[in-house]
Amino acid sequence: MRQRARAGLVFALALITAGCADPGGQDDPGSSAEAVTVASCGRELSFARPPERAVTLDQGTTEMLLELGLEDRMAGTAHLVTEVAPRYREAYEQVPVLSPDILTGEQLRAATPDVTLASFASLYSRDRAGTREELAELGLPSYVSAVDCPADNEAGMTPFDRLFLDYENLGRIFGIEDRAAELIAEQRQILDDAARTRETVTEPPTVVWLYSVFNGLPYVAGNGGIPSDISERLGVLNAFDDVDEQWPEVSWEEIAERDPDVIVIGDLSERGVPGDSAEEKLTMLREHPVVSRLTAVEENRIIEVPGIEMDPSVRSVNTLGLVADGLRELGYAGYAG
Repeated sequence: MRQRARAGLVFALALITAGCADPGGQDDPGSSAEAVTVASCGRELSFARPPERAVTLDQGTTEMLLELGLEDRMAGTAHLVTEVAPRYREAYEQVPVLSPDILTGEQLRAATPDVTLASFASLYSRDRAGTREELAELGLPSYVSAVDCPADNEAGMTPFDRLFLDYENLGRIFGIEDRAAELIAEQRQILDDAARTRETVTEPPTVVWLYSVFNGLPYVAGNGGIPSDISERLGVLNAFDDVDEQWPEVSWEEIAERDPDVIVIGDLSERGVPGDSAEEKLTMLREHPVVSRLTAVEENRIIEVPGIEMDPSVRSVNTLGLVADGLRELGYAGYAG
């Protein structure tokens, strides 16, 4: 207990030196003309100056910061689930890897960050990096992707809209608004171009997005996440869109009952968990006594994508393109003029 208290004190002092003085994780906006405040998953985060020691709790936010050219302001990364995209490798090598797995509170404190960022609120818990309340008491702002907190945002915002809101918020937090605006414009154009596929879909196929398999049970895309948004933009039907949960656990029999026309499989082979690779998922589909009889499986109507791109990621627009290409190859879509 004494050791933990001492570590917390050192951590808090380091944060004050770095410029995060308010124990609520908020600086006095009047302390700087450049102070900014952003909303993040139920909390208001204020910054008197751009952070210099950011720690990302997962690969999605890591690559997002690297895309924005912020590697020199990163004190550490964690939770690598797949190989870093080639275009980020050089920048990634400049950033300390605090843990290849989920970051603990002790590892986070040792890095003396001035902000933490995560794609999912679940990464902030007592047995992980610490709750957001605990971190706020130490003066550490904790950002969560807007994609994971739809209730925070305006009605009608899609997951991609919320992802672009992340870019905008990061641009404001780190004082790089122009680069963030460029990234938003670039990716909106990609969405507009790829989504023209929708115009060529005459009979919308149903699609199951198979993300992972844990203890023999599949996790698929429900409503409210990136796959749901991609489905809508391409004019196909997410088979589990009636489930108000981004990644519900279902049974193989439930997948069979939905009888999808197409199955999109996420490859997470580098994560090393049984059932994560695309090859393992294909084997399960083909060996299951019920699912193996589905037309989608028998006729190999399978589209493989990087699993990380099913989550909110700077790379998610790539999977929209991969699925569009797959639909054309399977004869469900054509090429827009």
